[in-house]
Amino acid sequence: MKKKKWSADVTQHSDALDLKKGVFTSSDPKKVARSLEQSAEKSKRKKGTPYQSAMSMLNFYINRAGKKLPAAKKKVLTKAKEELRAMHEKEEASHEKEETSKK
Repeated sequence: MKKKKWSADVTQHSDALDLKKGVFTSSDPKKVARSLEQSAEKSKRKKGTPYQSAMSMLNFYINRAGKKLPAAKKKVLTKAKEELRAMHEKEEASHEKEETSKK
């Protein structure tokens, strides 16, 4: 009987996010970031903000792959982190603008 690695189980059955199948296989950083953000927004089990949960899962995946992660894939996932940050900053700016207009 082959024993499954705990990290694969976390990626597939995270208690914080219900990930779409193949989220980390996309070659489009924007798709990866959007998918993680959407999963985090829908999740009722997360402990932090959607941004924190999405970034945490992305970092977890990158760190667990370690040296086995091909350079091209690491580049895509690193750009996905940048996309997540940009999405979060844009959302924060939008909320600040709404708050200011209410005053």
